[in-house]
Amino acid sequence: IEQPTFPKITEMCVKMIRRVNDEEGIKKLVNETFQKLWFTPTPHLDKEAMTRKILNITDVVAACRDTGYDWFEQLLQNLLKSEEDASYKPVKKACTQLVDNLVEHILKYEESLSDSDNKGVNSGRLVACITTLFLFSKIRPQLMVKHAMTMQPYLTTKCSTQNDFMVICNVAKILELVVPLMEHPSETFLATIEEDLMKLIIKYGMTVVQHCVSCLGAVVNKVTQNYKFVWACFNRYYGALSKLKSQHQEDPNSTILTANKPALLRSLFTVGALCRHFDFDQEDFKGNSKVNIKDKVLELLMYFTKHSDEEVQTKAIIGLGFAFIQHPSLMFEQEVKTLYNSILSDKNCSVNLKIQVLKNLQTYLQEEDTRMQQADRDWKKVAKQEDLKEMGDISSGMSSSIMQLYLKQVLEAFFHTQSSVRHFALNVIALTLNQGLIHPVQCVPYLIAMGTDPEPSMRNKADQQLVEIDKKYAGFIHMKAVAGMKMSYQVQQAINTCPKDPVRGFRHDESSSALCSHLYSMIRGNRQHRRAFLISLLNLFDDTAKTEVNMLLYIADNLACFPYQTQEEPLFIMHHIDITLSVSGSNLLQSFKESMVKDKKKERKPSSDEETDSDSNSGSGSDSEEEASKPRRLRKRVDSDSDSDEENDINAVMKCLPENSAPLIEFANVSQGILLLLMLKQHLKNLCGFSDSKIQKYSPSESAKVYDKAINRKTGVHFHPKQTLDFLRSDMASSKITEEVKRSIVKQYLDFKLLMEHLDPDEEEEDGEVSASTNARNKAITSLLGGGSPKNNAAETEDDESDGEDRGGGTSGVRRR
Repeated sequence: IEQPTFPKITEMCVKMIRRVNDEEGIKKLVNETFQKLWFTPTPHLDKEAMTRKILNITDVVAACRDTGYDWFEQLLQNLLKSEEDASYKPVKKACTQLVDNLVEHILKYEESLSDSDNKGVNSGRLVACITTLFLFSKIRPQLMVKHAMTMQPYLTTKCSTQNDFMVICNVAKILELVVPLMEHPSETFLATIEEDLMKLIIKYGMTVVQHCVSCLGAVVNKVTQNYKFVWACFNRYYGALSKLKSQHQEDPNSTILTANKPALLRSLFTVGALCRHFDFDQEDFKGNSKVNIKDKVLELLMYFTKHSDEEVQTKAIIGLGFAFIQHPSLMFEQEVKTLYNSILSDKNCSVNLKIQVLKNLQTYLQEEDTRMQQADRDWKKVAKQEDLKEMGDISSGMSSSIMQLYLKQVLEAFFHTQSSVRHFALNVIALTLNQGLIHPVQCVPYLIAMGTDPEPSMRNKADQQLVEIDKKYAGFIHMKAVAGMKMSYQVQQAINTCPKDPVRGFRHDESSSALCSHLYSMIRGNRQHRRAFLISLLNLFDDTAKTEVNMLLYIADNLACFPYQTQEEPLFIMHHIDITLSVSGSNLLQSFKESMVKDKKKERKPSSDEETDSDSNSGSGSDSEEEASKPRRLRKRVDSDSDSDEENDINAVMKCLPENSAPLIEFANVSQGILLLLMLKQHLKNLCGFSDSKIQKYSPSESAKVYDKAINRKTGVHFHPKQTLDFLRSDMASSKITEEVKRSIVKQYLDFKLLMEHLDPDEEEEDGEVSASTNARNKAITSLLGGGSPKNNAAETEDDESDGEDRGGGTSGVRRR
């Protein structure tokens, strides 16, 4: 009928309107833009301008079909609220014009549907118009009251396409909101609606049934009180379920049940949907009968949750979810608790069933939220007459008790490979927190973990929840930060589809940002909290912490890629790495030496001759070790001699090794933490371009202003701890140890020994000459870290632009302290 508006304009409008909940400045701009564009009254004679406006709005609504319409509701609410107390109300007038013209357009599209050439286009436009009318009805249902009778015939639309079903559903949703507001509607009109809805409930699938039962609930409960009509429908499906249950009890393998499966599925769903909107225990329905309908329905639906067919189980759980909205107290029943919690916590349970239980909880919380908002609106209207707020409080008390029952299992659902399960679990937690039903501190570690999810939408939602908690409760995030980091590692483990690959702590994209970068950015502003957090993470690398190697790698990745802003942050980490190295490194060497001697004696008692041999071997080993520990300047400068010395050292220690390789594996395992810290320190030096003298001069007790300068980050510096990755991939702990592996571990031991002996930097001998001790330490570090490129493994010796220091050589201090 009309030419569509330019796609570019629609696209721009969609991008702009999605910013309606942004920061105040942008929000104000969006409101003003769309007020001028859409919600300014159009002169009555300018039909062309009105048509352009209608097409633009419906195009934008159609473009947002898959992403939701929250923005439209928010925009309309913002604009209408802004003129509530004004005498002139242009937005309200514009909305009336738009609604009246949308109805006219619907009638035009309806007439044109007989034209087969444009049928698809016009069908799509018809859906967009009716959807837009529904969005107006949600915010201002009064606007549609005079058009209710025009909309009713669309309930009889013959359904052959997806668009036809959408028309029926949206019309049912509009009538649900509008019919209760009509003054003295005709009985014929009401009876026609009831009959149309009943036909649709009997004939079509889940989505149509859901919306039509909801509409019927509004019409019957608020207007017609035609309870007998609904009771007859309920009994039809309830009776069918009872009969099918009896047949199944008699013979679970009966073919009758298989043949009647469609009827069983429909009955389970429809009984639940009717129970959601009608309380059949009221006298208006069951009369004088003493039968407790809700308990009978619970018993029936629970029976089919134990059925062997998963589709039947799912429909029974959907039915239960509906019934719980009308009667939340049923969720306290022991059999319901057992059902829900076992489905959520059983790792082998079907993903569909898990999702359905989470959806049930989500829908219940959404309904409760709607009820609470309505109670608040009602309370504002009649605040002086009665305390409706109290009623709301009782309702929220019930919700809180229910969520306490299922909270742990919902949170544990975060640790699932399927993103859909994590998605619904997060929705439930977000609703629970927004309604203030639980103490937020218990959710903080889980939200930190969900902030590392691969899907941006989930990350953003979890991060937003943390921001809200941080606003209300300062310190909660810091209190649970380390627990959150550990839990994020567990989430990444659950998500990891390839168990052979170690879990990494940064995003595998161009940014290479830390998975927990949002957490760090929330903590870094408070110096005390930031330092406590960093020290707690570094303490996990201590040999006494017994942290598993892959988790240490994950934490090191995060520490390497956190969004540091000032020099103080990486300098503080490097300072504490040095402290940890000096303690853990000494412990590691000592335990290795002791275990060798102890195991040697335990394994076999040598004869006197052998003892002499053994002593001489040990002696040669220790002599070699002494030789290895001498500063390089005291040894021959010829490379080949150095290499042969090193070879002698290795051979000497190899002779002292016990037959039991457990201490070797233990050393290799524990040493990974120290290797990672060494690698992390080298990485931060390279990344920030720090000289050794700057690191040595740093003191945590100095004023914050001294190191408050911004970091000058280098590009192309990546954290790649090859040694640890190889260790994890080779699965050394469970594989048989070879002679070659033994040699490499012994070499690592000697390098560690050398490093520990030269850990404290010397002063230089003469200006510009690096000490032999420094050379020894550099060689040990390079050897320990795999000897890769200087970019990643050795410190760069660049000018420290931030403080104008002299250039340094090697990895040690070049200036006198």
